Amino acid sequence: MLTPGQAADCPQFQTVLNKIRIPGPVGRPRTRPAAVAADKAYSSKANRAYLRRRHITAVIPEKADQQANRKKKGSAGGRPVGFDAERYKQRNTVERCFQKVKTWRGLATRYDKSPTSYDAGLHLKGSIMWLKHLTSTT
Repeated sequence: MLTPGQAADCPQFQTVLNKIRIPGPVGRPRTRPAAVAADKAYSSKANRAYLRRRHITAVIPEKADQQANRKKKGSAGGRPVGFDAERYKQRNTVERCFQKVKTWRGLATRYDKSPTSYDAGLHLKGSIMWLKHLTSTT
């Protein structure tokens, strides 16, 4: 899902999750992952409710202001959100991959103004990274 560079990613959360397809050994691909790991920017009531409705485990830390508001309400504020710190640590693999992609000057500076050419650049960089990985493991 491509958005303008200045736009926040959080509003696209549900749109991106609706496009996920997880292929299995047989049958049609699954459309519901077991868990979603994201940073604090995605810790909103709407996102958490969406994940709960779809029975997806949220591995998203709670923002400090959300914690304070919940605690301020006392027992009416509800329980703290569940958070698996070990699962969250695995998220850094994906973040490092994004950082590698962003180091490519053409993508980092957004020379390609059209979404189509930018998307092609993402695919090209991904292919280069994959080929480098293949040659380093053989």
